[in-house]
Amino acid sequence: MKQSFVKISKITEPPYSDIWVYPKGTKSQIKSRIKELKSLGVESVSFQGELQIGTISILGKGYVGIVVLGKIGRKKVAVKIRRSDSPRKNLKKEAELLKITNQISVGPKLVNFSKNFLVMEYLEGKKIGDWISSLKKKGSSSQLKTVIKKVLEDCYSLDRIGLDHGELSNITKHVIVGNKTTIIDFESSSTDRKVSNVTSATQAFCIGSRISKMVGGMYKIPKKEKMISALRGYKQKQTRDGFEKLLDVLKL
Repeated sequence: MKQSFVKISKITEPPYSDIWVYPKGTKSQIKSRIKELKSLGVESVSFQGELQIGTISILGKGYVGIVVLGKIGRKKVAVKIRRSDSPRKNLKKEAELLKITNQISVGPKLVNFSKNFLVMEYLEGKKIGDWISSLKKKGSSSQLKTVIKKVLEDCYSLDRIGLDHGELSNITKHVIVGNKTTIIDFESSSTDRKVSNVTSATQAFCIGSRISKMVGGMYKIPKKEKMISALRGYKQKQTRDGFEKLLDVLKL
């Protein structure tokens, strides 16, 4: 699909200008945000993606912000725009958490940030639920196992540094599978609560969710009791040995 990019300085009229201050804002706020985004080096954006705000296509939408495709020079980036009705006063905390995940090679790479914007590495690929649906037609269980193992390894890395993603029980929306498999969207993350990344992701993949039914249709998931026992063993100390035992039970 051809990607058409528009200079951000030209996006000053509705409906397109509404993205800067979604769900609503003034002309002076729009002008201020365009100036702020320019200062981060972003020159243009492209309105595309599977989600829509009115007639505008976007890459992502949450309670804190919306995400659009942007460009710095020739490099594509994902631009998160803080919603005008966001409960967060700025995106600094999320940027700091992303910096931490980047240190262990997890999450999209942080490029730049300001009060109202996060500029990140753009990840081409499919949300993991859609990817598994398309893979199901080909019936490749080895590919599926490789991706699940990669996600769980990243979850283990997050557990080790004490950062809880917060939304991996709904994993369908929070992993992109493309040239690489990456956990995304750290807006609900915290270093102040007990971590449950491995537990949440394992349950999402294998125990009683829509995605677990798809996974179970492609390779034989172990009995629930066996998985729960391995998860309990892991949760007690969260050691590498406990994690390896879990992977063994999951046949990964």
